[in-house]
Order: sequence, then C-alpha cells, then structure tokens
Amino acid sequence: MGPEEVIELARLAKAAGCSEALLTLGERPELYAEAREKLEEFGYENTVDYLVDLCRQILEVGLLSHTNAGVLEKRDLQRLRRYNASMGLMLECAVELSAHARSPGKDPRLRLKMIEAAGKLRIPFTTGLLVGIGESFEDRVRSLLALRNLHERFGHIQEIIIQPFAPKPNTPMANCPSPSEAEVLSTVALARALMPGMNIQVPPNLMANVRHFLLAGANDFGGISTLTPDFINPEHPWPSVVELRAAIERAGFVPRERLPIYPRYAKDPRFMSKEVQELVLELSDKDGYHACRA
Repeated sequence: MGPEEVIELARLAKAAGCSEALLTLGERPELYAEAREKLEEFGYENTVDYLVDLCRQILEVGLLSHTNAGVLEKRDLQRLRRYNASMGLMLECAVELSAHARSPGKDPRLRLKMIEAAGKLRIPFTTGLLVGIGESFEDRVRSLLALRNLHERFGHIQEIIIQPFAPKPNTPMANCPSPSEAEVLSTVALARALMPGMNIQVPPNLMANVRHFLLAGANDFGGISTLTPDFINPEHPWPSVVELRAAIERAGFVPRERLPIYPRYAKDPRFMSKEVQELVLELSDKDGYHACRA
C-alpha cells in the first residue's frame, strides 16, 4: 500500500472510532524485486524506513500503531518503538518443525532472540502459538515455558495469542486440516495454567463458540475491524462489534475495549516513547482502557 492510501485508511479508522492501526507484512519484502521497486517508487530505501514513516504519520492522525513485520534486528525495533504503542511476532513454536523447513524466518531461535530484544527495549509485546502445524503437546508446553521465561525476565509480553492453523489455498499446507476445537481449548487452558496473570487471546473469527474459550481461560479477542478484512485469514470474516459483545455477555462476562497497549503498560511511561505516551493519555481512561466507548 502506498503511504497516501495508508494514511487515508487511518483517517477513516479514526472517524470510525478505532484506536489501533495494525501494520502486518512478510519478512524483508525488499528481498524481492517487485517490493524493492515499490519501495523506491514510494521514496524509501527499505521496509523499516517505510514503516517508521507510516507509524509517525499514523500517530499524527490519532491512532496507535502496532507493527508485526516478522523478524527484525534490535536497531530496527528501537527505531519503530518511537512511534509504536506495541509490537508483535508470533513465536508459533519453540521447537523446529518440518512445517517451517522452507521459511528461515520461522527459526524459533531467531524469534525468541527478537522477543528478548523487544524485552530489553521495553516494548509492550504480543506473541503466541500457532496450533496444528505438526507440534506435539510437549512442544506447546515448551513454547509456553519459553515465553514465560522471557516475560519473567523483562515483563514486556502483554498477551499470548493461541491461534489455530487455518489452511490457505496454493500453499504447501493447503490440504492440512485445522486443529479441532478441543485441541485449541486445551492449549488455551494450558496457557492459563502456566501463566495465571497473562492475557490470553483467541481470534474471534476463528472460534466457533466464544463461551467455550472464555471458560477455558481466554480473556481477550484482539482487534476487529469494520473497515478491513482479517488480512491474515481473509476467508474468515470478523464478527461485528455488536455480535461479539453479545456473545461475551451471554457467557457471563463484561466486555471492555482496550488500546493496542494494555492497561498495565498504558500507565507505565517506561514502556513507551514520549510521542506515544501523549496519545495514550489522550485515548485512555483512568484504568488504562479506551476512553472513547463504554
């Protein structure tokens, strides 16, 4: 997307009452000629320059950016931190799997190293597991313990996403099945047991029964959009805000809208730049949640 297109979408999002702009993309797109040509056309030398400039402009529009751009170097994280309220990278699994054989950036050692670097920089961070890609129950335990260890050291992991694998056409795993609901539920319960104080997120457009996941220990459904599809899983439409709120309430819980930076971090200036803090204070209520809605 060109910068003008991104900023126009950000303005529409701001008008619609959104607080977050999610920037998500593949790793190092400039490795491919088409992406290099696009970046040159837009006036940037590389993807990180492009992202830093977009996040700066998005902040000026009045939205908080959350960037997930694959494995990044510590210096890139430091540059992006200035204009991002939070950042993310799915661990997927702490064990090497055959599913990742053709994806060097999925190496768990690289991913854990980046999550550690984000901790040293005090970046509020989102990560998680991808369930159903050939990992065992023991692998999931090992993955969650690795994340728990990093959080105990740096205190920066604000949520763990438990996401079921969803097959995509024209990919090597197109014919692989999604995991059963029972597998995903058990992983949510495992995450809750191993990290009682952690926020556990499940994607609401990939869940058949919201109540089951809330009772298993999930307490967050991430961002949903009235303007854009889920670009990661476009074949699975978002629920509406009304539908999701009703499902949460039917399960006996009270929904609250948060910012991309969780309340704990929204009230701690060590975990954000001065530029980000200024907007967080404007958008948050006394508890650190989004102040614009009930």
